[in-house]
Amino acid sequence: MRARTRTRTQSRTQSRTQSQSNARQRATAPTVLVPIARGSEEMETVIIVDVLRRAGADVTVASIEPGDDDETRRDDDDDAARRDDAVECSRGVRIVPDARLRDLARVETRAWDLIALPGGMPGAANLAKSERLTRALTRQMETPGALVAAMCASPGVVLAPRGMLDGLACTAHPAFVKDLPSDASANGRVVVDGDVVTSRGPGTALEFALALAEKLFGADKAREVAAPMVLPPIDHSSPRVANEWRLLDAEVV
Repeated sequence: MRARTRTRTQSRTQSRTQSQSNARQRATAPTVLVPIARGSEEMETVIIVDVLRRAGADVTVASIEPGDDDETRRDDDDDAARRDDAVECSRGVRIVPDARLRDLARVETRAWDLIALPGGMPGAANLAKSERLTRALTRQMETPGALVAAMCASPGVVLAPRGMLDGLACTAHPAFVKDLPSDASANGRVVVDGDVVTSRGPGTALEFALALAEKLFGADKAREVAAPMVLPPIDHSSPRVANEWRLLDAEVV
C-alpha cells in the first residue's frame, strides 16, 4: 500500500511539474492571433491554427461579430454576442473560437509575434469591417519584427486597401489578384517579403502555415513539423517568382 501511495504521490508531482512546464512554455512561446468572422475559410483557418500549434506557438482564435466596434454593446445584447458562439464559416463548418476579439485585453496594443488572416468570403470582407482589427494590424505593420500574414481573399480585401502591401511582393487568390498593388509575384504559392507573408487559397494553406512556422521558429522546425504530415509532392518545375517560399529548401529566394 505504501508503494502504491508513493506512486500516486509521484504521479501527482509529475503531473504538477508537467503543468508548470506547459505554463512556462506557453508564456515563452511566440504569440499568434488568428481572427475569424462569419464566412471565413474553414480549411485555411484550421490548417493555420493546427500547424502553428504543432510547431509550439501560442495561438488564439478570436471571432469578430457584427457590432463589435460598438463600445456600448453588452455581451448579453443578443444570442450572437455570447463569447463561446461558434462562427459559421464559408462552407457551413462551425468553429468555436478561443475568445472574441473585443474581449481580448489590449488586443490593439499588445505585441503579437504574428497576426494571420485566413481568407474566404464574406469572411475577409467581415474582417475588413473591424476597426479594432485594423488598428491591431496597423500597429503590427509598424512594429519591427512583428509578422503579418494573409491568404486567399484577405490580402486583396483586408491588407491592400489599407496600403499594407504597397511596395511589397505579394499574392492572393486568383479572383483577388486584381486588388493587389502589384501582380509581379501573384503566381507564387506562398510569397514572403520581410515580415509580410501572403498565399493563394485552401490548396496552399499547408505551405503557408509551414512558412509561418519557419518565420517563427526557423527552417529546421518547419521541416520537422512537415515530416509526419505525409504531404503530397509539390510540382516545383514551374519558374520561381520573386520572394516565393518553398518547403523544398525552407527559405525565400
